[in-house]
Amino acid sequence: MPPTRVWLDPHAEWTSKLYERLLARRIVMASGVLDDEAASRLSAQLLTLDAEQEDPVRLELQNLRAELPATLAVMGILDVLRVPVHACVSGEISGPALGVLASCPHRSGYPNAIFVLAEPRLRLGGTVTAVSTAEQQMTRMLDTLYFRLAEVTGREVDEIREDARRGRTLTTGQAIGYGLIQKQETPPVAGGPRPGQAGPR
Repeated sequence: MPPTRVWLDPHAEWTSKLYERLLARRIVMASGVLDDEAASRLSAQLLTLDAEQEDPVRLELQNLRAELPATLAVMGILDVLRVPVHACVSGEISGPALGVLASCPHRSGYPNAIFVLAEPRLRLGGTVTAVSTAEQQMTRMLDTLYFRLAEVTGREVDEIREDARRGRTLTTGQAIGYGLIQKQETPPVAGGPRPGQAGPR
């Protein structure tokens, strides 16, 4: 039997060092799909930075999608952090991932960011009782998400729910008007604080 060939990722070491450098500057990256495993890693990074010092943390949300349970787990962590967290959106953020954004006190978006209010996709199976129980649990979790979005935007929960059902899409400017974010990212001023660093006290 011929030996199994294992292809190593030539960029793995470089990527690892890059993330370490970002963490040293108190910048955390979250991209792709936020599932339970990714939520655990993200939570660990946030809690570590929270314990190290009091300077703000910058959370870069890049093309982020999320599973609802994972979103609620990260929202819970963000709620108890002592340091201020500034979330910045690039690419597209959609569905439950908006709960992560809404749980950060400071929120912004790059000029070409897209914000999509959408209901999460469900994959329910099993007995009638199991499906019914899962649906009830999902409804409670979804209510938690919509209440958080309503609280942050100043809108009614029913409006948030309807926009999610319709799959409403917002540009960065529209997201500011909607209340999801507070400002659009602009180029840093020369000599000003770098991302993740505190400004003048």
